[in-house]
Amino acid sequence: MYRAVTRHIQVSVKPAFMEDQSSTSIGRYFWSYTVEIVNKGDEIVTLRNRHWKITDGNGKLHEVRGEGVVGEQPCLTPGGSFTYTSGCPLDTPQGIMVGTYEMENADGERFLIDIPAFSLDTPSQTRVLH
Repeated sequence: MYRAVTRHIQVSVKPAFMEDQSSTSIGRYFWSYTVEIVNKGDEIVTLRNRHWKITDGNGKLHEVRGEGVVGEQPCLTPGGSFTYTSGCPLDTPQGIMVGTYEMENADGERFLIDIPAFSLDTPSQTRVLH
């Protein structure tokens, strides 16, 4: 499990290699990742946008930006949490993901929180974060 805390908001990520959705013989690898966002602060916050940086094993960077996550813009009350699962395909047997969520509080202030860097590795690969 990978974890980061920004402004009392904790983001935890657990990646998993999905062998049944991968075709390693043709260079297609697929991971799921489950994200839990926990509001450990005392203000209500809403997740507005996401920004992912995905780097494959060859160093090729792909960026993904968009509204919310999995079609939602969850609102987190103090002590509240939101969990979702998504996926990432790569052409290499390993990679790294890292990113930020743009949050908004009840006063309309927007700020970024960190999504921790996490490693995407096939079971035969050694976990390495650069």
